[in-house]
Amino acid sequence: MKLDLEGPLASMKEQLSAYCEKKNIEDAIVVGIHTGGVWVAEQLMSVVPTNEALATLDITFYRDDFTMAGLNPKVNQTSLPAIEDRHVILVDDVLMSGRTIRAAMNEIFDFGRPASITLAILYDLGQHELPIAADIVGQRLTLNPDQRVKLVGPDPLSVSIMDTH
Repeated sequence: MKLDLEGPLASMKEQLSAYCEKKNIEDAIVVGIHTGGVWVAEQLMSVVPTNEALATLDITFYRDDFTMAGLNPKVNQTSLPAIEDRHVILVDDVLMSGRTIRAAMNEIFDFGRPASITLAILYDLGQHELPIAADIVGQRLTLNPDQRVKLVGPDPLSVSIMDTH
């Protein structure tokens, strides 16, 4: 089942622009989590007050389930500028358990101490296992236990709900 992508992206852009203005955030660092978060972050860059290029983060080795899953991961490159005392806008496509975001924050803090981290999520599934909540949410979804959100991209970018059974 295909999902609307334009509505949630437009909502995120509006929320993010207002959030940066309200919090007086200037020259932020936008960080997309590989891969879907990078694609979403690319869509948001036009509304973020920044002079920095999009930064990317690969959290593969920071995941708490890395050794349990027997993964043979495709590792992408992490590319972060100096983040000390800078405002970071962390972007991902889906917030489910919160474990990916926890891993991303661990990696960010290995690079330095940002002034703040703002979390922007395209779809929040409300299945949090950790006390992590997004500041910017494109859309909240309620899925059946056997369903997952699948973002495909980057060009064209599309999203659908897939059955896992």
